[in-house]
Amino acid sequence: MRPSLPASLRGLTAASLLAINTLIWVPILLLFALLKLLVPGRSMRLWVDPVLLRIAEAWIAGNSRWMRLTQTTLWDVQGLEGLNPRSWYLVNANHQSWVDILVLQHLLNRRIPLLKFFLKQQLIWVPVMGLAWWALDFPFMRRHSEAYLAKHPEMRGRDQETTRRACEKFALIPTSVMNFLEGTRWTTAKHDRQKSPYRHLLKPKTGGMAVALNAMGEKFEAVLDVTIVYPDGVPDFWHFLSGRVPRVVVRVNALPVPSELLGADYAGDAAVRHHFQQWVHQLWLAKDDMIEALMNQKPALTVPMERPATKSLDQV
Repeated sequence: MRPSLPASLRGLTAASLLAINTLIWVPILLLFALLKLLVPGRSMRLWVDPVLLRIAEAWIAGNSRWMRLTQTTLWDVQGLEGLNPRSWYLVNANHQSWVDILVLQHLLNRRIPLLKFFLKQQLIWVPVMGLAWWALDFPFMRRHSEAYLAKHPEMRGRDQETTRRACEKFALIPTSVMNFLEGTRWTTAKHDRQKSPYRHLLKPKTGGMAVALNAMGEKFEAVLDVTIVYPDGVPDFWHFLSGRVPRVVVRVNALPVPSELLGADYAGDAAVRHHFQQWVHQLWLAKDDMIEALMNQKPALTVPMERPATKSLDQV
């Protein structure tokens, strides 16, 4: 698409292509999901789930195509080498915008198994996509405030149980378990309200990640720590659709799974909980320093487009 097109026209074109791509693939996805619903059991799941994943990957590939057609974003990406699409990964990323999900899906699609996100319960009611997420076994979480949990202590730990049940399904076929440890998108107001000790991150919530490691840690080939930076400002979804995101910087770091935490009792053992929280804290300190460095580095706009460090969307 011509860069001279007005941003509003570019955005409408991108939104239309996204809608068309979704309406093509989601009915096919739901048809196969219905088979799994009508004939429950391990054997049917082992047959249908890979088909559902291929359909979802085709939908993501279609999104990448309209992104290439409508966007002129420069992508500065490192760390995608050596990934295995037939293994299991525990993926973590910082979270700033709904655009993060498109970024992750575009870069990791078919390089690792399909990303399975932990979603807020309310998102199941999103038209069309809510049904798609349900069909793909995305876990829906009922997150509660500390004030609510103080009045209803019986609800504490419910999300961890949901995570455990989801991980039992994920262990059947190669899966990438995606976790935004911050639990919500970063904003200055949230950062200040938390009194976060990190410059560019909210405080991490470690319970879900600990449960995933406990339930299927031996399956994971690595912990993929993904850092996403928008040097020209965090975009909203419409900014991205309308082509107003000049650059996206992404670093992917494959970390060894902490063997000492596999099978450990995070909920019942205070020492284990402290050790895990310290491990995540060190991870967060390193990520915070990386974001600071990436934010302050000079734009690589003069680097030739064919260089692997800085690429257009067509090359990613």
